[in-house]
Amino acid sequence: MPEALVNRRAEVINAAERILEREGPDAVTMRRLADELRIQAPSLYKHIASKTEIEGALQQRALERLGAVLAGASADLATLVAAYRRWALEHPRLYELSARHSLDRPRLESGVEAAAAAPLLSITGGNIAAARAIWGLAHGLVDLELANRFPPNADLDAAWAHAINAFAIYCTPKPEGNPTSRVGLPPAGPATPSPCARSCCRTA
Repeated sequence: MPEALVNRRAEVINAAERILEREGPDAVTMRRLADELRIQAPSLYKHIASKTEIEGALQQRALERLGAVLAGASADLATLVAAYRRWALEHPRLYELSARHSLDRPRLESGVEAAAAAPLLSITGGNIAAARAIWGLAHGLVDLELANRFPPNADLDAAWAHAINAFAIYCTPKPEGNPTSRVGLPPAGPATPSPCARSCCRTA
């Protein structure tokens, strides 16, 4: 594709991102984009085929940016999830488009989804089930926070800290001399967390 067309397409996606973050996904229409770019709507189709293509490009952008943020914050689980939460809260609509909707995988560049997941997968030692569970919990907390669903006086930092502690068993350093075991898990099966010692968790 000629460079001029590539640059023009990037301008269209930039405009779509601005509209998305200001006004929400329903506002990202071809007509609204043409108005934002101050061009005629038919001219827009020279650079982008449909709203579906725009959404796929925005999902691509979200995964690339989030992946870059996580790659730079993968020292430990607490740092990683803090970066995930911060990015989502700073880019709520872009986050929602990539995490609350189905990914348009045929439109994504090869490897972009895997690259975004790699930092968490690395911290869990390749345990994909644990990585997905942690991601699901993080997404749930972020989604509720974005929706202002928690009570006004809720201590969300404490909730995040509790979540991190609950999953710490999967993110401990790999023992020396046991390269085949997954981090935090014995070779033969899932780890069994130690029983909670608090009275509220003990049975009579």
